[in-house]
Amino acid sequence: MSISRRSVMQATALLAVLTAIGSAQAADNWPSRPIRFIVPFSAGGANDLLARSAAEGASRVLGQPIVVENRPGGGGTVGADLVAKSQPDGYTWLISAAGVISNSQIKKRMPFKDDDLLPVVMIGLAPSVIVVPKSAPYQNLREFIEASKQGEGFNFATAGTGSTPHFVAEMLNVKYGAKLQPVPYKSGSESTTAVLGGQVEGTSEASIIALPHILKDGKFKPLATTWTQRISAYPQLSTAVEQGFPDLQIAHWAGLHAPKGTAHATMDKLAAAVDKAMREPATVEKLKALGIEPVGGTRADFIKFTDAERQRLGEIVKAAKMQEQ
Repeated sequence: MSISRRSVMQATALLAVLTAIGSAQAADNWPSRPIRFIVPFSAGGANDLLARSAAEGASRVLGQPIVVENRPGGGGTVGADLVAKSQPDGYTWLISAAGVISNSQIKKRMPFKDDDLLPVVMIGLAPSVIVVPKSAPYQNLREFIEASKQGEGFNFATAGTGSTPHFVAEMLNVKYGAKLQPVPYKSGSESTTAVLGGQVEGTSEASIIALPHILKDGKFKPLATTWTQRISAYPQLSTAVEQGFPDLQIAHWAGLHAPKGTAHATMDKLAAAVDKAMREPATVEKLKALGIEPVGGTRADFIKFTDAERQRLGEIVKAAKMQEQ
């Protein structure tokens, strides 16, 4: 028995309608069981702390537990791959960072495609702080950059290829003629130790890691923060933009991404829950005291941000030849 083209088209249209209805019904009932947030880094850093703050607040809004799991490795690709290959049912989410944008532009091989993960919502960010040892003679970022141009330049610690400190170094090299040699370490804690021990001339690290060495033990001298606004917990430190470096804008941010195929209504529901959580006075006070800025917002806001960052960071990757050979 032959089947007419019209019948096939009608059946396809009916299937699409039923699928849409099913997805809408699933989103209406979501969440009906515990949710997982996968953090692709070790516990204790800005990404992890933001994940736990978002999980705690969103859990109260949604009425279901949210479990945070740390799956470090591969510069964030291990945890991201787990989420990319998860069922798009709204119960497994990635706590994303800049690597979800830049890794595919740097690494020769990736276990998943960029569009396998969908932007959902920004959680918050930890402004990066460029620091040198307390004994260093530089009083501001310009003095540090000018000094780096002399001789063989400066060694600059990073948390690995493609990390935020790596991008800070390359932005200064590409945009302002600095002579900084990125030295990769396994984590921000290790690169911080390298500065304190005199193995390198400086680094750029998340405010949550840098501020204790500035405000408590006084071992770091801060030169600038690399975000667009001053740090709430340390407002006396000027931004790189204020010091005359308008192209040096980057932070350690954390957001949420979902596996491709997750219902839009489910993503919107989680985005709204996280946005509400990031506006709770107790959460705002707790995070800002640590040097972290809560953000929140809508899914459209985060899509716009990630699209812009992908293009902006991609230009630095090419200009600095950061791609793996």
